[in-house]
Amino acid sequence: MTAFLDSHAHLGDQAFDADRDAVIGNARATGALGIVCIGESIAAAERAATLASRHRGFVWSTAGVHPHDAADFDDVRDCAAIRDLASRGAVAIGECGLDYHYDHSPRLMQRRAFAAQLALARDLDRPAVVHTREAEDDTRAMVVEAGNAGVRGVLHCFTGSGALAEAALSAGWYVSFSGIVTFKKWGGDGDDVIRLVPADRLLVESDSPYLAPVPHRGRRNEPAWVSLTVARVAAVRGVDATALGAETSRNAARLFGLSITLENHS
Repeated sequence: MTAFLDSHAHLGDQAFDADRDAVIGNARATGALGIVCIGESIAAAERAATLASRHRGFVWSTAGVHPHDAADFDDVRDCAAIRDLASRGAVAIGECGLDYHYDHSPRLMQRRAFAAQLALARDLDRPAVVHTREAEDDTRAMVVEAGNAGVRGVLHCFTGSGALAEAALSAGWYVSFSGIVTFKKWGGDGDDVIRLVPADRLLVESDSPYLAPVPHRGRRNEPAWVSLTVARVAAVRGVDATALGAETSRNAARLFGLSITLENHS
C-alpha cells in the first residue's frame, strides 16, 4: 500500500456533512498518514479546528481567508481570529493568496489581505498555504518578498508556470500537485514542472471535495484518492510510487511540523 499525506483538503465543506467520518476512515484504510484540513475562512477554520481535535494526530487544521473573500477581510478582526486559531493548534496560515481569474474581490483588496496573512505567517512562525490563479507576477513578487523575510509556505494545487515554481522554490517554498495532473489537458509543460520540483520540496493533495482525479473526475473528491495523484506524479518523475508517497509525506510533515510515522505503510 502506498502511504501518502493529503496536504490540502476541505473536510469541513458541506459536501462531507453526510459521511465525513467515513471519508476520513476510508483515507486511513487507503494508506493516508494524515490530512491537513484547510480553513479558507474563519468559519471554515473553526470547523477544521474541531475536526483536528476529534481526529488528533491524523487531521490537522489551518486558518486563513481565501482571496475570493478578501473584500470582507478586516485586518483587526480576522487577524485576531487567525492568531487565536493558531494558538489553538492551526499548523499554517491560509488558504490565502490571489485569484485574478474570478476576481470575486478587487485585486488591491486581495493583495492587502494576502500581505496581512503573510505577515501573520512570519510573526507566528507558521507556513503559508497559498492559492494563486492567473496572478503570477504579483504572486511571484509577494512570495519572494515573504521568503526573504523568512516566511515558509506552499503553492497549493499548482497549475502555474515553471518560472513561478522556480521563484517559489528559490524562496525556500514547496509546490503541491492535485488530481489535476491526471487530467488530459495537463501533460506537456505541466509534466515539466512536476519534474523540476526537487524531491524534498514536493507535496501532494486532494483539494477535496474538488478536482477528483481520473477515473473519478466529476465526482466529489476525497482524500483517499490522493494515491492516484501520487501514482501519476511518480510516473512523470520516473520513480517508484511508494517511495514518492513516503517522500511527499515527510515533506508535508517537515513543512507543517507534523508527527507521523511511515512504519507499516510499505
